[in-house]
Amino acid sequence: MELFWHIALIGMLAVYIVFDGYDFGAGIIHLFFAKKEEDKKLITKAIGPFWDANEVWLIAAGGLLFFAFPLVYASAFSGFYLPLMMILWLLIFRAIGLELREQVNHPMWHSIWDKAFGIASLLLALFFGLALGNVVRGVNLGGVVEGVLTYEANYFFLPLWNSSFDPLAERLGVIDWFTILLGIISVISLTIHGANWIILKTNSGLNEHLKKVIFRLNFILVFFLIVSVFVLDIVRPTIFQNYAEQPLLWIFPLITLTGILGLFRIRKAAKDGYGFICSTLFLLGGFATTAAAIFPDLLPSTNTVNSSLTVYNSISGAYGLSVGLNWFLLGLVLVIFYFVIQHFVFKGKMDGVDYGDH
Repeated sequence: MELFWHIALIGMLAVYIVFDGYDFGAGIIHLFFAKKEEDKKLITKAIGPFWDANEVWLIAAGGLLFFAFPLVYASAFSGFYLPLMMILWLLIFRAIGLELREQVNHPMWHSIWDKAFGIASLLLALFFGLALGNVVRGVNLGGVVEGVLTYEANYFFLPLWNSSFDPLAERLGVIDWFTILLGIISVISLTIHGANWIILKTNSGLNEHLKKVIFRLNFILVFFLIVSVFVLDIVRPTIFQNYAEQPLLWIFPLITLTGILGLFRIRKAAKDGYGFICSTLFLLGGFATTAAAIFPDLLPSTNTVNSSLTVYNSISGAYGLSVGLNWFLLGLVLVIFYFVIQHFVFKGKMDGVDYGDH
């Protein structure tokens, strides 16, 4: 039962990364590459009918975490309170940037909300990368300082950064050189993913240029991925242990590798959907690779006093899980049905969709 709910949680988060990830990436493209009004509107049209529905997966994942792993939910939402509030405000500004841009037909008004949408998208991509970095690195459960607990054993609090900016320090922060590395990888990955979505869903004049951007960014992404592999062994020496014990898990890194190698052929791709498939494989494979590497941990502990919060020691009671299973399956079917209908209705290019126009 524990394994089922863990897979369900990871699956929902993975779907969220793929779907809302292209929203963030499109916002970054909008910020840095869309200079013409026509291109800006096409990017908005590419994500307009989808962005709010995509966030359902994040809400569902949070609900599932609360239901199946309440101890992890309570610990993470108290310890990461400050960055979570920042993420909430960024989500708000990104949303109102999309919704308010066309309410007043004036260049200055457009510029304000274009910046709100683009900067919020960039920072969200960065913050979700930082979040993954914090989970991989671990947190100081109990706030142990020189062997003495500051909080209860399963709880912690992190400032935005510590004085040393060191992921190996006793007093950790949300931001350090390791989490920044994963944040950069997240920004590059989602920028590529968003560019691929724009290519898939529009006939924008940017598309050919975006293929060149994807090709160049892919080299940078590979460089940072290689650096991260070596750094992971420093920050968390046991990170590759599961792969040594379970060779079948190598399917996830292979999926990741397939996606990133496929992106190098983006300029020669005949189909507009080719790049999006490749970046989707990379994101799914990369997230699954990370989840498999830290399993069974959900929130690792960086000290030896308190144990990590795992799939097994933070699971809800058996009765509640069995009752919840029926509602979970029903809700999952309804959400999937909704997404299938939505993507069927808005299939193909979105150039002719009047999203946000007067």
